[in-house]
Amino acid sequence: MENFMKMEIKALLENVAAVRVAVSSFISNLDITIDELMDVKTAVSEAVTNAIEHGYYGILDDNSTVIVNMYISSNDYDEIKIEIIDMGIGIDDIELVTTPTYTSKPELEHAGMGFTIMETFMDEISIDSSKDSGTTITLLKRLKKKKSIN
Repeated sequence: MENFMKMEIKALLENVAAVRVAVSSFISNLDITIDELMDVKTAVSEAVTNAIEHGYYGILDDNSTVIVNMYISSNDYDEIKIEIIDMGIGIDDIELVTTPTYTSKPELEHAGMGFTIMETFMDEISIDSSKDSGTTITLLKRLKKKKSIN
């Protein structure tokens, strides 16, 4: 690991924008395209929104938080790893919730696409969850190093 940043937010949807700004700032020193930056920000937004809307469903209180750990490492490529952690209700059936268009909240207009968006925009996604103990979503993006012209 070459660099690391951690932030903790109160589990409020209005704080998703702050996470997007923090992620953008943290990875902006990398040789990243605007499209790659937007991919990462979108995937992180989906993961944080899911943590708030689903992770704390029915148990959201003033102590509910979401932790975002960001890592940058570099070898043959730059690697961005972002963990989104909630201490909420957990996920009973990971296979079911990662099925495209599945939602536990059909009343929400955007429901059912969060994990599909994360999987589309990131190179890898992993989900670690335990009932009543919360969920950790890990997002991984690899950036090919650009060759300099000399």
